[in-house]
Amino acid sequence: MKNLSDFVKQKRKSTGLTQEDLSLKAGVGLRFIRELEQGKPTLRMDKVNQVLSLFGHELTPTKIVNNEER
Repeated sequence: MKNLSDFVKQKRKSTGLTQEDLSLKAGVGLRFIRELEQGKPTLRMDKVNQVLSLFGHELTPTKIVNNEER
């Protein structure tokens, strides 16, 4: 599975949006989109969800599976 930054970047490109287009459509700043796509470890979840909602997704809790459980 891709990480969040790769997911957003891939979705943005597949829909033909620039980072600026995405920021305007999602109602977040261009700087936020850049930081999101660069994998900044601390981002506001509400803003991440604003971006993800454009692609029909949202943040959800995911169980961490360590190597011993595989």
